[in-house]
Amino acid sequence: MYDEIRAFDAMIARLRERYPSLIDLSTGRIERLLDRLGRPQTRMGPVIHVAGTNGKGSTTAYLRAIAEAAGLSAHVLTSPHLVRFAERIRVAGQLISEAELSALIDRMIAANGDDPISFNEMLTAMAFVAFGDQPADLAIIEVGLGGRFDSTNVFADPAVSVITPVDYDHLEMLGPELSKIAWEKAGIIKAGRPVVVARQMDEAREVILAEAEALGAPVLLMGQDYDAWEERGRLMVQTPDRLLDLPAPSLQGSYQFANAGTAVMAALTWGHPAITEEVLARGLTSTVWPARFQRLTAGPLFEMAEAAGSDLWLDGGHNPHAGRALAESCSRLMARDGRPLVLIVAMYARKDALGFFQPFAGLKARVITTGFDSPTAALPEDLASAARQAGLEATTAVDVEAALHQALSAGASPHVLICGGLHFAGEVLAMSPETWPT
Repeated sequence: MYDEIRAFDAMIARLRERYPSLIDLSTGRIERLLDRLGRPQTRMGPVIHVAGTNGKGSTTAYLRAIAEAAGLSAHVLTSPHLVRFAERIRVAGQLISEAELSALIDRMIAANGDDPISFNEMLTAMAFVAFGDQPADLAIIEVGLGGRFDSTNVFADPAVSVITPVDYDHLEMLGPELSKIAWEKAGIIKAGRPVVVARQMDEAREVILAEAEALGAPVLLMGQDYDAWEERGRLMVQTPDRLLDLPAPSLQGSYQFANAGTAVMAALTWGHPAITEEVLARGLTSTVWPARFQRLTAGPLFEMAEAAGSDLWLDGGHNPHAGRALAESCSRLMARDGRPLVLIVAMYARKDALGFFQPFAGLKARVITTGFDSPTAALPEDLASAARQAGLEATTAVDVEAALHQALSAGASPHVLICGGLHFAGEVLAMSPETWPT
């Protein structure tokens, strides 16, 4: 089936071939290119800049839904995409078109020439030009990697900076100490501009608060200046001046209450008069963000699971923090009916597989490991070994379909969670146009 948005792949391949992933621990190259392009980042309207290890994509999705529930238009930059490149760039709410992308690539190449720059820096510049060319009420910008030296970190005065939970991930580039990772994330804090911070581990919190204090940035810290929790199936958000009683967020998983609370506090800190309590409620209940504890309800894998009486879930989580959050959500599923849990896992070799698996030991989950289309994917045998080291029963399968068949063959209609990374999750969603993100 031809889909014009998937046709981007050839154009993106052309850009990636010309500009490989060159790491530069500064924002000098992207700022140089943006200067040549007329500094489009200054024409994007108010910016909410979101960094963090986990939850930044969900928080971004809540913010977009809240803005749209208020009748406002929002530009959104996220990464990575799951199935189609256009998922990364929403111009005033609409996925970027093939014609727009083609024209932008030509503009980027003409402006940059053969000067050193990375593929990701070029993508960021393209998004900012697209956003700067079309007015919108808000731009929600998700950091790609880290924060301090990320290509998105070119805003002197964001409306709000947001830091979601910081944990161990991308250690080869940001770590290995949690304090170093937090220092990278805290780099998006700007002088005098408010920063909304999710609940953090002590070491990360101290670094973030020190950065904010040094820059004179007002801080709203979860657990201190505001809070969010689940109560009677609803989301309670205590702000500095009021208590909000809101419906449960539409995204599944107990950890989503904290992500939604962070987004609510960021939206209120932005302070647009259209953001009312009713708007917050409508936004939280209409949020869509694929591969974040998403229940699959279409496609060939769903049909296999449904025939066996099983429910099928998909999540891109791949680090210890994500493992803890997923284990808590899965324990709630299991408590409802006592049915067992099977994990189907594939992830990159550089990830902390043992740290991801350990939280599931108390659930006695069965693990089936497999691979995905990447030269840096972990070997299924290595993942299975890590699962066994965490105290879990583990086997391997040649692909995700074989893994699901194996998961269902033992009977008992288990809860099945496919997880381990967004690249793997994207391959699962790509199996049927019915499950492509829109």
